[in-house]
Amino acid sequence: MIIEDLTERIGEWLRGSGPESDIVMSSRIRLARNVADFPFIRRCSDIDRANLEATVRDSMKRHPRLAELDYVNVALLDPLDRQFLVERQLISRELSEAEGARSVAIEKEERLSVMINEEDHLRIQVMHSGFDLQSAWERINELDDQIESQVRYAYHQQFGYLTACPTNVGTGMRVSVLVHLPALVITQQIDKVFRSLQRINLVVRGLYGEGSQAMGDFYQVSNQITLGKTEEDLVRRVSEVVPVLINYERKAREYLINENQHDLFDQVSRAYGTLQNAQQISSEETMHLLSRVRMGVNLGLIGNVEIPTINKLFVHTQPAHLQKLTRSGTSNSQRNIERANYLQSHLRPRPDSSEHN
Repeated sequence: MIIEDLTERIGEWLRGSGPESDIVMSSRIRLARNVADFPFIRRCSDIDRANLEATVRDSMKRHPRLAELDYVNVALLDPLDRQFLVERQLISRELSEAEGARSVAIEKEERLSVMINEEDHLRIQVMHSGFDLQSAWERINELDDQIESQVRYAYHQQFGYLTACPTNVGTGMRVSVLVHLPALVITQQIDKVFRSLQRINLVVRGLYGEGSQAMGDFYQVSNQITLGKTEEDLVRRVSEVVPVLINYERKAREYLINENQHDLFDQVSRAYGTLQNAQQISSEETMHLLSRVRMGVNLGLIGNVEIPTINKLFVHTQPAHLQKLTRSGTSNSQRNIERANYLQSHLRPRPDSSEHN
């Protein structure tokens, strides 16, 4: 089963191999598309949804490249598996919680997914490790052309691609980066930085996008409007701002190292020690502590754990992943115990290890 296969590996975006990946976890571009001759999702009957899902799925399977994707019928998944895909950032919460026929096509490397019957008929997503928006744009542009060769999009000569939400009309594109900004949080500069972003029409959201809370000092920064902008304009705008954001975070980290090193090392080492030794721990506390450890590893304060391990733990300690990986129960207390055990198995030094903190 595809879901079970996903539990045994991590996606490319979690490997920490892309440019500036100490601060930029991933670069993502998402396109909203609707199929001509079908009503928007909110106007669709159950039969419309089923016919639309079947039409898109069968059309994509006729294309040799698209046929290589793994298809998951989201409507047939139980709540745990749907939440698992949300935590993996392969589907949105909207698709998980929707009704009726809906599905997702996923690349094995998890760099791309195509949601069918979300807010729009299609939500096409490409996600790369690190700060790599140009590669993500080139890939999603190619993918969009491949899909459009099989289905006819709803398109207006004046307004562009027609979407369910007016803010997406035009290109239908959302360009975003997932950034890790613990030093700006610690130095209490984060709100000032975000106010600056809002003044230039960039939106800051939590780890899981619109409506979600910031966890582990992770934030999604994306464009707010698409109408009147070309795809290249949107990619360029976000690409120009992200280096400034990276520079702010780097300066904040340098300040902490130069002016407050003992306090910083204390925070990092306490976080690491808690994760190694806690007997039970919540998801929220885990994200907070892993954030400190991730910064500590990138600053050279911790030397016996690698960034891909920390990145993986951010996802694998989320409730649905944890239940599937450890076969733990559904109660919070059971998960908190299993989460602590799982963290220990990945972070405690092996008996033959010669490195100590």
